[in-house]
Amino acid sequence: MTERTSAQERWAERVAALERATPGRTRKEPLSAERIVDVAFDIIESEGFDALTMRRIAVALGTGPASLYAHVRNKAQLDDLLIGRLCAAVPLPDASATDWRAQFLDVCRGLRDQYLRYPGISAAAFTAAPHSLETMRISEGLLSILLVAGVDADRAAWTIDAAFLYVSAYSLEHSLREQAEERDGEPARDAGELAERLRMLPPTLFPNTVAHADALTSGSGHERFDFTLDLLLRGATDGS
Repeated sequence: MTERTSAQERWAERVAALERATPGRTRKEPLSAERIVDVAFDIIESEGFDALTMRRIAVALGTGPASLYAHVRNKAQLDDLLIGRLCAAVPLPDASATDWRAQFLDVCRGLRDQYLRYPGISAAAFTAAPHSLETMRISEGLLSILLVAGVDADRAAWTIDAAFLYVSAYSLEHSLREQAEERDGEPARDAGELAERLRMLPPTLFPNTVAHADALTSGSGHERFDFTLDLLLRGATDGS
């Protein structure tokens, strides 16, 4: 070891000791795709999905947007990672020929509930074909459920596609309504008020709407969600 090398090592030790002794000094956590996704979820939870941009994430991380692209290629890939993270939290059952309807509905409900945790995030599911293995895991699980029930592979594939679209659209609409209620300070959709408005329509032009206003506005909680998916599953098994 040369005298110069020894002096450099002593200097490095002094610098390290100074960093350890400085109160409140913390090392910056290195960037990673996982950390970027964590921050993205924080932004969506507090500000909504529309506020999420690569620049906004960079500001939250105290860095520039260009530094993010070494870990996440673009916003589309970020969206895919976000949906994949949520899909990973949805449990999948062992497919059962006797309980397949309930199993299919439970998986869809689980995905819906994950989407509803983060305002508007289901919009990310519309941007591109999924590449995340966790998202594909949900598709594989639903396919197993339908196949064990005897549903034809083509029908099963299209049913799964329709289910994903419906869960995403339902969750997005639900989030938008909640955001409107928070913004306006009043319910965005009051069933009683809506039914009354329908009954005020001229019966000569809207006889059925007026007569069945209560039915048109009925349903609480996620009843219509279950109803629609049940219809979808009935169509999948029709003629199978």
